[in-house]
Amino acid sequence: MKRILMLVAVVLSIAGCSQTERGAAIGGLGGAAVGAAVASPGNTAEGALVGGAVGAVAGALIGRASEPGDCYYRDRYGRRYVDRCPSGY
Repeated sequence: MKRILMLVAVVLSIAGCSQTERGAAIGGLGGAAVGAAVASPGNTAEGALVGGAVGAVAGALIGRASEPGDCYYRDRYGRRYVDRCPSGY
């Protein structure tokens, strides 16, 4: 029962996050679970930490790739500025 409540709390806490933040959270949780599962019996905490870190980085990169990016523009005076890309980019 505790695990189900914890899972519900995690899902609700990432509901308002961006794709990058969601990817990092889900990747970190998944990586920690896999790291703890495949680690040697005495090093489950170390495996969970390493797996969580790797999963969080990978999840953030994947989440960032799915977000619409920023585009760089120049105005008529040659000044450079950043704005959201039009849809489809």
